[in-house]
Amino acid sequence: MSALAVNRGLTALLLALLMVAPWLLAWMESEFWLTVLTEILIWGLFAASANLLFGQVGLLSFGQALYFGFGMYGVAIGIDRFGLGLWPAMGLGVAAAIVMAACAGVVAVRLTWHYFAIITVVFSLIFYFLALRLKPITGGDDGLSFAAPAIMDLGGLRLSLTDDATQYWFVLLIVALAFAVQARLRSSALGRAFAAVREGERKAALLGIDVLRVRWIAFVIAGGLAGLAGALFALYGRYASATHMYYTVSGEAVVWTVLGGAGTLLGPPIGAALLILVREELSGIWEHYPLIVGALTIAVVVFAPKGIAGGWNALLARVTGR
Repeated sequence: MSALAVNRGLTALLLALLMVAPWLLAWMESEFWLTVLTEILIWGLFAASANLLFGQVGLLSFGQALYFGFGMYGVAIGIDRFGLGLWPAMGLGVAAAIVMAACAGVVAVRLTWHYFAIITVVFSLIFYFLALRLKPITGGDDGLSFAAPAIMDLGGLRLSLTDDATQYWFVLLIVALAFAVQARLRSSALGRAFAAVREGERKAALLGIDVLRVRWIAFVIAGGLAGLAGALFALYGRYASATHMYYTVSGEAVVWTVLGGAGTLLGPPIGAALLILVREELSGIWEHYPLIVGALTIAVVVFAPKGIAGGWNALLARVTGR
């Protein structure tokens, strides 16, 4: 059996377990972990946006929180101020993130290495402070809260995000579709262009690839993924806050990506899941739990430079011989 077949089987098993998780956790009387699992799915999608730039194109961004915030505020403002329903509000949030990424990307993709990282931080800080000052629109320090919208009304059957299980399945559906699209993208001509730019800009240019255009497209797609994660997070908490637009939130996504395996499809959500679970288990026991998180991250970087998923793929290839 090939390594690809093994990974596909494990992915299918993981998806099946995620689908039945609400029932399993209810049977185990551990409903609290369903909300944690919902959060892991959202943050895993957010980490995937950082991974698309860093792992697939070679651009280290510390500004993904900006587009996460635009998606979050797009949903909150759309529901609270414009009275939009679920799907229009989500569309507004994702569209706002994509437009912002398209504009910022025109400048950012012309830079490389630490210059690119710095400009992404600058954009994030500018709009973070704007969000704090535009209190009539964003709620400022207090944030913006709203009521959960109904998903749909089918002959009197009203499905609402106020039910934890319904909310979880809704998030799982959106996140699974987003990762399916990413998987398709990786095997497409555009995905191969991303890889070529990552491996060497000059070589890619000699092959006829428009490097700046490819970077910009990746930047916009990554912004859309971050915006989608932000929209889901707003619906998850019924709240939008400028604190989630700060560049340190982007830094967490980078850590999750490195820990899980940059360039792999499921590495970032694996890294996010691991560190979020560590946080949930240790935060109530020891207030300095971030030290353990830091030590764990350093250990993975030292002993598994390709991350958890990258290390697993290398081991599997060695065992299967393929």
